Amino acid sequence: MNWTNIKRWAKDKGYKVDREKSGDEANPYNYEWKLLENPERNGTTNSLSKIAMNIYNDITDNKHLEHQERYRQEKLQKEIDYERSSW
Repeated sequence: MNWTNIKRWAKDKGYKVDREKSGDEANPYNYEWKLLENPERNGTTNSLSKIAMNIYNDITDNKHLEHQERYRQEKLQKEIDYERSSW
């Protein structure tokens, strides 16, 4: 997804998103999100994919965090295994 699609999707779900330049080449923007009906539900990240995941987790009341963490760990392990196999 790109910024325009995320912004549209977030708005459709009742969220406001914004971004500011960060000055970091690797992550050129800082992204902020908040639920319009409850602005206390908000967050900041430096990744476009993470802002989408943060909003999704807020929508689903963090129902899939365990799966996401397991996936992240498996992906990390595969990268480690790949690095070791190329020695």
